[in-house]
Amino acid sequence: MSTALPLGVILPVDEIDVRLDPSPHPFELGNVEAIAANWRREIIERPAIFDGTVVLLSEFGYAGGRLFGRCHAVSYSAFMYWRKDRAGTAAHAFAHPMLVTRDNALVAIRMGAHTVNAGRVYFAAGSFEPEDFPNGVVDAHGNMVREVLEETGLDISEARRGERHYALATERGTVIFRRYFLDGTADEIASRIRDFVASEAEPEIEEPVVIRHANDLPDGLMPHMPAMIGWHFSGGAN
Repeated sequence: MSTALPLGVILPVDEIDVRLDPSPHPFELGNVEAIAANWRREIIERPAIFDGTVVLLSEFGYAGGRLFGRCHAVSYSAFMYWRKDRAGTAAHAFAHPMLVTRDNALVAIRMGAHTVNAGRVYFAAGSFEPEDFPNGVVDAHGNMVREVLEETGLDISEARRGERHYALATERGTVIFRRYFLDGTADEIASRIRDFVASEAEPEIEEPVVIRHANDLPDGLMPHMPAMIGWHFSGGAN
């Protein structure tokens, strides 16, 4: 599998044409026993994780502001095995809504101790799932709305959005992101999230994390985050 995305470069995206292929992903078909063995080890370490369904790419590229690709539904256990070595026969892309407060801060989240990314800080997000392809093409906005609501209790479905998406490819995967402008200060939004987390029996996140300037980099920050934070606070294009 090959991609045409340069690593570490934030690219403007005017069209996302990533489609769901109903056929199995060759990576999952070729690693059935290894996937099962790895999953047995994973659930010993993290009994709360669930073997649901996500998607992995078999084709991915960028040209002229258009992000295109082909996805296949795979088990979460297949994804967990793939991410150990990130075999070149597959790739991962995920959406990141950048929550921007009225006072221009960013609101991220710290993942809960029982999750795969325990203690890590990034914008509320989750892998694409088959339901994110309502007409066969990925609905990045729908994915972002669902994940933010599930993790923070915030409904961003009607929030003002940045004019376009952007993409940042790294060795670990490609982030598709967009700014969502919230009607509230950083402290107000963080308080709402804390109230939501306190109300949940098994919250997915530990806490909100407010980022107020380019050098305000919290412990546990995921490797792709500093570039996005710097882009925002340097006045990144809308």
